[in-house]
Amino acid sequence: MSQQGLVVFAKNKPRVAAFYRQALDLAVIESEPSHDLLRGHGLEVVVHAIPADIAAGIDIADPPTPREETPFKPTFVVPSLEHVRAAAQATGGYLKPREGAWHFRGHAVLDGWDPEGNVVQFKQAEAPAGGDGG
Repeated sequence: MSQQGLVVFAKNKPRVAAFYRQALDLAVIESEPSHDLLRGHGLEVVVHAIPADIAAGIDIADPPTPREETPFKPTFVVPSLEHVRAAAQATGGYLKPREGAWHFRGHAVLDGWDPEGNVVQFKQAEAPAGGDGG
């Protein structure tokens, strides 16, 4: 089965894996000390543990500071931005306030970040113009 995928390197593998699992409603397919494999909805996320000797030199602020200097920002279409918000709050991540959403190609779009500050964008489809929204 083909899957679109993302690999995230994490200092705290369990916490980061919980964020992606809950925010994207993914199942844990495999969990090893080196990585967690999460899958669902045509998507595969591998959360790979950063080796302890390297992780020791990485400081993660509490709450995490967004790592906006990276040239990549994964984007996920989700059924509910509020579901993502609840998952972020439960796992130490963050999703910007709903009133800050911008609207692009029929989606409400918000940025957030995982528990280690990796910036992630989430998009929820909006009701078509003239629709009843429900």
